[in-house]
Amino acid sequence: MTKKTGLGRGLDALIPTGEFTPESIASSSTSGYETLPIADISHNPRQPRSQMNQEELEELAASIRKNGILQPLIVAPADEPSKYTLIAGERRLLAASMAGLDSVPVIVREATEQQGLELALIENVQRADLTPLEAAEAYRQLADDFNLSHEQIALQLGKSRVSITNTLRLLKLPDDVRHSLDIGEITEGHARVLLSLPNSQAQSAVLQTIIKHELNVRKTEDLVRKYLGQRPPSPSSPAPKPDLSYLEERLRQRLGTRVNLHPRKKGGTLVIHYYSDEELDALILRILGQSD
Repeated sequence: MTKKTGLGRGLDALIPTGEFTPESIASSSTSGYETLPIADISHNPRQPRSQMNQEELEELAASIRKNGILQPLIVAPADEPSKYTLIAGERRLLAASMAGLDSVPVIVREATEQQGLELALIENVQRADLTPLEAAEAYRQLADDFNLSHEQIALQLGKSRVSITNTLRLLKLPDDVRHSLDIGEITEGHARVLLSLPNSQAQSAVLQTIIKHELNVRKTEDLVRKYLGQRPPSPSSPAPKPDLSYLEERLRQRLGTRVNLHPRKKGGTLVIHYYSDEELDALILRILGQSD
């Protein structure tokens, strides 16, 4: 099947939006979609989300009872006749069932496994629904199962290559660190700093210190530098002016890593942080562009 383009533009480029109330579902009066019994839709085996917040599901179910489904699900024909596999809309399908609906509005699309995973990823990424590790596992599937490069994944999902590479590196963490990240004991920023340590034993040891002393990311960086035998940074300077903070944030978003500006009376320094050789390579490509 020919690969569809435009996935990076997001779901709005793929499906119509509008209000899908129980009445409109029953009449199928809204163009561009059809209704299917919930019983005929099976869950996406490559759904990137592994966790569902029960309280949020109940809130969504209550909203569906009152307002209907605001965006149709996307499904693909299954091997069994008159059966379908869900591509995007896992939460809506579960909440619709909780709300007592028998049928839901859907858009039926022919889709390969790869396209199904991409669409499910786009939906969750756009809604910030995926944990860092869920996103990393989904990126791994695209890379390993479908032989996509990090650049290709980034293009398809509307992300930067650096972001894809950094997120995938989280899968290299030991189980205890990944568990702490998954339950929110540490942030993705903490996890990326731990990746600069030489082995899983060191990463696990520093993890315990982070949790015990509730270290923020900056203090974790200082701890890791000491562990690696690096010189500590110079004494902290006064808090940056708002315009400097704004510039630092813009540079962080552009480069996908921590950036610090240190102005002096004349001139100053720009510090770009990286945590692996791969991340350095990605930063060099991002700053200098592709080599001739």
